Amino acid sequence: MSLAHLIYEEDSFGVFLLVTIALGGGAAFLAGRAIAETWRPWWQVVVYSFVLGATARFLHFSLFGGTLLSAQYYAVDTAVCMALGFLGFRTARVRQMVTQYGWINAAACRLRWRRKAP
Repeated sequence: MSLAHLIYEEDSFGVFLLVTIALGGGAAFLAGRAIAETWRPWWQVVVYSFVLGATARFLHFSLFGGTLLSAQYYAVDTAVCMALGFLGFRTARVRQMVTQYGWINAAACRLRWRRKAP
């Protein structure tokens, strides 16, 4: 068993990129951004990621004949969704903190902010 078969089950890496990364991860990124923009807590990204991981698994099953109930591939899909969801959450939260509290915060990079010097 190769490393590729640990991550995805289809014969094409393109299917993994399309369904898990583009569709599932893209939806997770947007969900994470929406959660941050409405000032909800970070743990909601985890909840939505589990749902989006199941959705990605269903798309693999229904469109490409993948295994629907596979804990291994569900964990991979959920991990990708969670990572991209937290990325969307963090980028939106940094933008919020710098924009709304610009008198005290400055952007350190895309994923962090820092306090301004007094």
